[in-house]
Amino acid sequence: MAADLQGKHALVVGASSGIGSAIALQLAHSGASVVVAARRKEEAEAVVAEICASGGSASYLPVDVGNTAAVQSLIEAAVAAYGPLHIAVNNAGIEGTPFVPTADYDETVFDAVIDTNLKGVWRCMKYEIPQMVEGGVIINMSSIAGLGANEMMGCAYTASKHAIIGMTKTAAREYADKGIRVNAICPGVITTDIAKRSFLQDKSVARKVLKMHPLGRFGTAQEVADAVLWLGSDQSAFMTGHALVLDGGASC
Repeated sequence: MAADLQGKHALVVGASSGIGSAIALQLAHSGASVVVAARRKEEAEAVVAEICASGGSASYLPVDVGNTAAVQSLIEAAVAAYGPLHIAVNNAGIEGTPFVPTADYDETVFDAVIDTNLKGVWRCMKYEIPQMVEGGVIINMSSIAGLGANEMMGCAYTASKHAIIGMTKTAAREYADKGIRVNAICPGVITTDIAKRSFLQDKSVARKVLKMHPLGRFGTAQEVADAVLWLGSDQSAFMTGHALVLDGGASC
């Protein structure tokens, strides 16, 4: 049975391209009114246009998850547009510098990755949770880098994605009695611009990364969006505090 999100209000942060845009489109196609939040206005507005052209309801709001006031303003504007939040997907993130050993990692880059990937998720949850007055679902984007370690990923990215899982589990326990479920998704390598920049431009590296995935292929943004749809719907009503792995077997 397909998930029905009619009457639901969803916020997707980091929705201008890749996984985020696929999530926004999927939630909208399933009936939700979607706020597409991102820094890149032109790309985000193209996602909104695609949703509206297919009969869905969506609007664009700017946000920089590294700015607390901007995140607070985003949530306030989203609620003003569509009412209390039912689904929030915190997907904004940066990769930092893959392949750089810990002792050589630049501190400025490290701080930027932690501020965006980890503190950015916390900023979003801080202001999303009080707006889930009818209960709701929060989905945080982690990674298989949050489950283990690999020299290709870089220490800052790996640290941020581990911490997202811990923060997700903490919030799930804290707000379960309020009817708020909080889960994370841990994708393997998904064919997005970030993956192409990090792993797939060099054919030898791409082959090495591909061998990590027993299914013999990389994932797609649509497959992640399908998982988000399930987590955001009542079909997953008994799941909270979970890190859902979607990695073609790479973490086996």
